[in-house]
Amino acid sequence: MSDSTSPLRAALRDAAVTKEVVIEHAAVRSIPGVLQRCAPGRRWMLVADENTWDAVGASAQALLESQGVSCAAPLVFPAKPRLKPRVQRSAAIAQQLSAQAATPLAVGSGVVSDLVKHAASLAGRPYVCLATAASMDGYAASGAALLGEDGFKRTLACPPPVAVLADLDVLRAAPARMTAWGYGDLAGKAVAGADWLLADALGVEPINPRPYALVQDHLGDWLGAPQRLAVHEPQALAGLLAGLLVSGFAMQAHGNSRPASGSDHQFSHLWEMENLQVDGEPAAHGACVGVGCVAMLAMYEWLLAQPAAAIAAAASQAHDGQDEAALSREIEAAFGNEEFRAAARDEMNAKAALGSRRARLEQLVRAWPALRAQLKRQLIGARDMQQRLATVGGASHPGELGIAAARFAADHRRARLIRRRYTLLDLLDDLGWLDRAITEQFAPGGFWAA
Repeated sequence: MSDSTSPLRAALRDAAVTKEVVIEHAAVRSIPGVLQRCAPGRRWMLVADENTWDAVGASAQALLESQGVSCAAPLVFPAKPRLKPRVQRSAAIAQQLSAQAATPLAVGSGVVSDLVKHAASLAGRPYVCLATAASMDGYAASGAALLGEDGFKRTLACPPPVAVLADLDVLRAAPARMTAWGYGDLAGKAVAGADWLLADALGVEPINPRPYALVQDHLGDWLGAPQRLAVHEPQALAGLLAGLLVSGFAMQAHGNSRPASGSDHQFSHLWEMENLQVDGEPAAHGACVGVGCVAMLAMYEWLLAQPAAAIAAAASQAHDGQDEAALSREIEAAFGNEEFRAAARDEMNAKAALGSRRARLEQLVRAWPALRAQLKRQLIGARDMQQRLATVGGASHPGELGIAAARFAADHRRARLIRRRYTLLDLLDDLGWLDRAITEQFAPGGFWAA
């Protein structure tokens, strides 16, 4: 690992499960030694799709066999239609692992990684990941984001890999859009950090200092070189992947995705579970997060522009408790699928148990001067982030995902309904300002005005 990945070394020292990370040119050559050190005596099954198999899976299989490593026949999924992260698929992979007495080596990026992670957990086996693109933060994370039988996307608890390898030559050869997805996923950490600051200040969920610092202390550096990423500079790619892996290690350390996922991700999860399509394929997670990130940076700018006296007045007028009938109507209108509605009710009921709205808002008024200063230091400007995403070829506007303005405006409310995690969307709702904030974002002069 190079100097650009030095924060990764520190994160790896604290990791509970992952023991090795290799990011270098020709990293494939390291696979036999890594497997022997991290999970000796295993029979291995490579799991890939046709694209990742051609990129590096076939050469990895040939190397392992030439070195006398015990290997089952590989499991290679079709490249088209693109593989979806379904729980049923991971269960089928687990059955194959058990039938072959094999331990999986995931060869791929987001979907392959999450499917194999969950399958390994179901089969009671460790696993190793050979990353093929700097495209998402889930490689080293505890948990896999999968679509359940009800179509609702949830993060399911399962152990991370015992080792992660990434060949810089393979990362450079990956489609440029995948690097843009990784940049979008990492960009969302700015919003995730702000949402956690908010939840901490309001007494909802205290910050865990070490996982928070793992992500936030170096985020500016990781996001600071979009021009270098645009030309596939190897060390910039290594730094981007390091940031994504450190985010995963932070999730390992904390025990859930709070260090790396906030309201930005809620847009992504909403669109993914509703099977948003771009050019006939499921919308990429990182592209969705990038757009959600810009949206929430703009919402934070809106909040920071409000006078402190107006915040105090709104807090004093807020009603405690939840209007169950109004919430039920909102969920009913938000989702046409009854299973989605039931899941949203569960999430919102869990959120209602977080405590008293009045107590949160009283604390907000007390904490606001210091919190406002923290948020201003934490956040990147929404227009600045749009430009950075555009530089790497990433999506930064809902129109690039085929989402019309009216739907996008409505999705600001709907995104809040699908996760129990407290974010800026919930604070604005507590203040009675969510509808106003959304309206002003799309009105003439607002951030999303045509």
